[in-house]
Amino acid sequence: MKKMFGFIAILTIILAYAFFSDADTTTQPSENDLPVVGVLQLTSHPALDLIYEGIVDALNEAGYIDGETMILDFQNAQGDQSNLNSMSTRFVSRDADVMVGIATPAAQSLANASSQIPIILGAVTDPETSNLVASNEEPGGNITGVSDETPIQEQFALIQEILPTANNIGILYSSSEDNSIVQGEKAAEIAKEMGFETTTMTVSSTNDVAQIGSALASQVDAIWIPTDNTIASAMNTLVEATDAAGIPIFPAVDTMVEQGGLATVGLNQYELGKLTGEMTAAVLDGKIDPATTPIQYLEQGEIFVNPEKAQELGITLPQQIMEQATIVDQ
Repeated sequence: MKKMFGFIAILTIILAYAFFSDADTTTQPSENDLPVVGVLQLTSHPALDLIYEGIVDALNEAGYIDGETMILDFQNAQGDQSNLNSMSTRFVSRDADVMVGIATPAAQSLANASSQIPIILGAVTDPETSNLVASNEEPGGNITGVSDETPIQEQFALIQEILPTANNIGILYSSSEDNSIVQGEKAAEIAKEMGFETTTMTVSSTNDVAQIGSALASQVDAIWIPTDNTIASAMNTLVEATDAAGIPIFPAVDTMVEQGGLATVGLNQYELGKLTGEMTAAVLDGKIDPATTPIQYLEQGEIFVNPEKAQELGITLPQQIMEQATIVDQ
């Protein structure tokens, strides 16, 4: 009889274990049940990397965690157009629930790949000018997102305040990036309105940056650069060329101040990423429709200064700027 009771007890444990194991597997979603988020990044440099970090953090805060409540498919094209195309096709073939493009070329590649899957723009300066949306106020299709439009007027005002005797400002950007061309042309207009002379030069690839940067530095009092992925990828090279001439760089991006720029009124790249991630989560939750959701902007820029670079170049940063600024270390 004791053996019989023992057998029944063991059998009961086995059956209970099997029951609860089955319950666990039925309540745990399989990978096929999870939404797929495809994130395509143009290349690797600090600004874009911070945007991606912000996207992931915002998704996590909204309850979307890779491998648990979503599948995050992150692809980095390393600046190669053929990679952009194949990676965009990959997302479409996976039937992604939403796709995110970090930087204009990545977003354009995703747009070419699908007119149906929702696309969120991560840091595209002017989606309308880049032909990604019908208008920034009413996108009208499957695309919306976040602009990294830089406060150019405030940046040139900062140059005036730090370098009151500066006359000729160099403008340097990539001729192969639509967003850079738009910013460069706008910067030239604003600089002229503010009484500056300008000298504009462009690069076609990172291989041009040292030579053209050096040539431009020999002709101007300071150099301004936009949110430009080509130059961001070769920022250290540019800084070497301009340092040799004793000319400061005023970049549009906070991370480029950290890489050797002097100062900027810039947008926080991580916060741009957070806003992009929040919009992505809202699409997954069914809270927004890209067609009727306007392009979003960060409300204001922050002042970032690099005192170490100022000291190297013999430039005194005004006290009133130092009191407002975020100090960046090289």
